[in-house]
Amino acid sequence: MPSHPPTLTGPSVDPASGGPAAQLVVLLHGVGVDGSDLIELAPFLATILPDAAFVAPDAPQAFDMAPFGRQWFSLQDRTSTVIAAGVRETAPILDAFIDEQLAKWGVGESDLALVGFSQGTMMALHVALRRAKAPAAVVGFSGALVDAASLPAEITARPRVLLIHGEDDEVVNPASLPTAEQALTSVGVPVLTELRPGLGHGIDGPGAQLALRFLGQAFGI
Repeated sequence: MPSHPPTLTGPSVDPASGGPAAQLVVLLHGVGVDGSDLIELAPFLATILPDAAFVAPDAPQAFDMAPFGRQWFSLQDRTSTVIAAGVRETAPILDAFIDEQLAKWGVGESDLALVGFSQGTMMALHVALRRAKAPAAVVGFSGALVDAASLPAEITARPRVLLIHGEDDEVVNPASLPTAEQALTSVGVPVLTELRPGLGHGIDGPGAQLALRFLGQAFGI
């Protein structure tokens, strides 16, 4: 029998307003943790997005470099072609999850945002730029644009993008920020970037505030 792709699950938070969801924010964690890591952003983001539902799926693969956590793709081989292949393998699983969640919450694509950290940023950018309809926004912390060379031929959607990176990031090279900005701009994606001084591989308060304002503007709030 043919194997079915895994179905993603993970924590979710209902709209703080108590009413039906007007927006959906999908939070995509980094390697070695799971959805519970980024779902902690939901109460903060809800201060401007009280009608948003938040979902944080656990990545489909067990982390293969530790006995705990999840991964969107393996990092055992970090050559660009292998990472690109890993992203492509997982992308349809994430795409299907997004479709399921849009239907579940009764939200349209124009009221969708993807927020990623590290590996989650790589997945968010890859998937969002290839959706049939553009999400409202993508926010990426401490990540990179994978397989930028394929974008001119494959891009189908141009959401607003905000990329934030620590200038002292020791895990993902901060040089990935201007590289991604140039590649996205070249294919007509509206992109803002912020390099955070003194920040390593993480999210700081000013970066989170910037993301909050950006999402509010993208949703017209």
